[in-house]
Amino acid sequence: MTTTSNATAEALWDAPAAAGPLNATVTIPGSKSLSNRYLILAALGSKPVTLIGLLRSRDTELMMGALGALGVRCDADPATPTTVTVTPPAGGRFHGDADVYCGLAGTVMRFVPGLALFADGPVRFDGDEQAYARPMKPVLDGLEQLGATVEYHGEEGKLPFTVTPPKSAAAESAAGSAAGPAVVSIDSSGSSQFISGLLLVGARLPHGLELHHTGEKTPSLPHIRMTVADLNAAGAHATADEAARTWRVEPGSVQLPDRVVVEPDLSNAAPFLGAALIAGGSVRVPHWPETTTQPGGLLPGYLERMGAQVSFPEENGVRYCEVRSDGHIHGLGDFDLTAAGEIAPSLAAILVFADALTNLTGIGHLRGHETNRLAALVAEITRVGGTAGELPDGLRIEPVPAGRLHAADMETYADHRMATFAAMLGLRIPGVRVRDVATTRKTLPDFTGMWATLLG
Repeated sequence: MTTTSNATAEALWDAPAAAGPLNATVTIPGSKSLSNRYLILAALGSKPVTLIGLLRSRDTELMMGALGALGVRCDADPATPTTVTVTPPAGGRFHGDADVYCGLAGTVMRFVPGLALFADGPVRFDGDEQAYARPMKPVLDGLEQLGATVEYHGEEGKLPFTVTPPKSAAAESAAGSAAGPAVVSIDSSGSSQFISGLLLVGARLPHGLELHHTGEKTPSLPHIRMTVADLNAAGAHATADEAARTWRVEPGSVQLPDRVVVEPDLSNAAPFLGAALIAGGSVRVPHWPETTTQPGGLLPGYLERMGAQVSFPEENGVRYCEVRSDGHIHGLGDFDLTAAGEIAPSLAAILVFADALTNLTGIGHLRGHETNRLAALVAEITRVGGTAGELPDGLRIEPVPAGRLHAADMETYADHRMATFAAMLGLRIPGVRVRDVATTRKTLPDFTGMWATLLG
């Protein structure tokens, strides 16, 4: 498992051990998945949209920077930076001859290329060195099927690349006809973001979009459902036939309401709520929605399966998710995590201390995330004396005697979820140090401060 090229130069952060059972309330910033979808949908509209509670992190800053390069204004309220007004370019035509920097943000590199279909010239995309390993080809194949031209400047199917929009006649031909929508077929087994990236622009195509996923499994299906729900909330008409792995977006305008409130990021709540199982005690997260399209909404049920007591008290009109535990953790046996793979690192940290074997399956696609998360998790669990191994489609974590777990300097692989995973282990393993904890800025701009709040 290779680490980032500058890992040895990064400072080590001492992950604090819990001195006793927790008793904490932690406020989680806005959802990254919703924030970046709303930013895209606002850019596709015709009038300004104010997003309230928008996550301000590296991924969302990269998204706003990408949209700015295409002529979209993103103006933050000076008094409340999480309130951002998005103003689309006049006439809905994005600026071409533009450079978009994606960093390591999957939603930027996979959602923004679709906007290049409606630009007035080519758009060049680049990113962090680690981003060059992330798969991109399915979404770019989809854009080529819609008449765009893609030129790769390195390895085919990876960053960096240039997307040139189709000429109007070609676009009309590629984007369907009066008899039916444009039909695109891609294999999205590597990431649900390939499907979402194409669906988000479907309504802007002259005759809409019919998208077929040719793979046998659909990873992170809740994220695709989120995209469909957000499109419909923006006035589009999007439907899904999940059994047939087919989605359809009718042609029409896209316009979010004038003001949109962003839910807290429920997947980012996983390290904090999961800490209650590792350290014992209780942790509460406010503003937990009654219903949600976020995969992190499945987290409370998963924690209950591991032995936690979960409740949803309301105080002064605010709904909380509260997790209590005596620190005893049950293994999950064979557990399909297809629906919420992004919380696999947090669950893995908890399961290192479980009383029985767990096989987490349905998460083979995590090999193509910010790093190969399955290999990284195995390497870091082994580093602290645990026992884990890769499965063809997942991860195996075996129980070990508490005395076998020991302090270590843990790598993060430029992956925010590997950093929070390491911090969780440090709650029960004194002496854990985390290299490059600042990578958490991708989605949690003040993770270390929030962790200090958790520990009182």
